[in-house]
Amino acid sequence: MLLRRHLLKTVLALSFAALSPVAAWATGFSSERISVKTEGEGRDVILVPGLSSSPRVWAEMVKAVPGYRYHLVQVSGFAGQAVGGNTEGPVAAPVAEEIARYIAVQGIHKPLVIGHSMGGSIGMMLAARHPQAISKLMVVDMFPFLGAMFGVPGATAQSVKPMADDMLAKMRSMTPEARAQRMEGTIAGMINNTAMRPSAVADGLKSDQDVSARAYHELITTDLTPELKNIAVPTVVLYVVPKGMPVSVEQMDTFYKVAYSSVTDISLKRIPDSAHFIMWDQPEQFQAEVKVFLK
Repeated sequence: MLLRRHLLKTVLALSFAALSPVAAWATGFSSERISVKTEGEGRDVILVPGLSSSPRVWAEMVKAVPGYRYHLVQVSGFAGQAVGGNTEGPVAAPVAEEIARYIAVQGIHKPLVIGHSMGGSIGMMLAARHPQAISKLMVVDMFPFLGAMFGVPGATAQSVKPMADDMLAKMRSMTPEARAQRMEGTIAGMINNTAMRPSAVADGLKSDQDVSARAYHELITTDLTPELKNIAVPTVVLYVVPKGMPVSVEQMDTFYKVAYSSVTDISLKRIPDSAHFIMWDQPEQFQAEVKVFLK
């Protein structure tokens, strides 16, 4: 166990070194499901990346918005990190619990939380299930029920499960060649900024195939809508109209308005001319939105 933890930290150190020369390990906390590095000084902000991603998605924003103590979360099994405790079962929900434990163990007083994609789902879980733990939440391009994007109108977590099960089986059985081809196509649809695609593809291909498949299955079959009424903190949701999706701007606005209608203090903002990775497609606007959110 000690050797495995040592190897995990060695691999993570190499990955985080590329993020920032001043980032440091969060001391006094150990987890098999996540690792955390901190950067900067000031009010505490927890940053949670998405499926098969790494903290590198926040690098430009962290540099552009100084004056805060950023807690950079890395999910075990993603972007070349050892699988650790994410060897079986769900991923997002246990990670949300680990972040809540991190906040408690570190004695962090009501941090702000920003989560992208799956990180947004984790942020919603954290805010709904630990309503006293954080002070504000920003969700970057994520529905409370991702399965609604795959099913017919009125779809439920149960009704989309057969489709999700089929996707899980296919993702688990992909050959390396097929997986690489799928990753290239997926990232091309999620990032307009071609300069940023290679790093996202690299993180995806370095992610553990089974961890990513199980996490994706979990997201599709988890409907957080009933829990949103428990979110008591101000919540900001940034979203886009996905590339190739046959919906109008007005329809997407309505989808998000309805989806988050039970959150008491909600601010919804659509970011034009952007795909899923808003922080890379529209960095200046994203950074401006983050500055407003943090202040």
